[in-house]
Amino acid sequence: MIGLVSRVPSRKSGPATMPAGKPRPPAPGPRAGVAACLCIVVLMVMGAAPADQEDLVRDIAGNLRCPVCQNLSVGDSPSELANQMRGVIRDRLKAGETREQIEAYFVDKYGEWVLLAPKKRGFNLLAWILPFVGVVAGGIAVAVIARRWAAREARAAAAAPPPNPEDEPYRERVRRELDEFAR
Repeated sequence: MIGLVSRVPSRKSGPATMPAGKPRPPAPGPRAGVAACLCIVVLMVMGAAPADQEDLVRDIAGNLRCPVCQNLSVGDSPSELANQMRGVIRDRLKAGETREQIEAYFVDKYGEWVLLAPKKRGFNLLAWILPFVGVVAGGIAVAVIARRWAAREARAAAAAPPPNPEDEPYRERVRRELDEFAR
């Protein structure tokens, strides 16, 4: 590669060593390795807690409707009120409240419409059941209509008048021409 300078010592200069007259620093002992591992573990544990909490904040905020935007969740909304609601969620999680308690707080404050997915109880149960009932009813309706249509076609074929013997030469001519066309 053009322009790259090799920093590997050549055989003529010998192994890479400290300049003459300077002693090498002592190698770190086993205590340094243990201390480094302990610091890494402590940093990982301290860093993991806020990340888990932020995931929970995003998850709870994703289930709440923004009162300003109304088509977005609190987690997706850029509005100032959504930012404040995320802050409230964060503060309540730090205070030790559960997801259900936080959602109940927002339901008490804004009403049940603040939940993006209605709870599966009472009148809201219809919102969860009716789509499945509609699909089943639609499938049954399609099956009944298809069966009636097929039965009507069968009755029409059975009720058709027998072919006229005078038309036989014409039918034969059509068959020959279709055979010639198909070749």
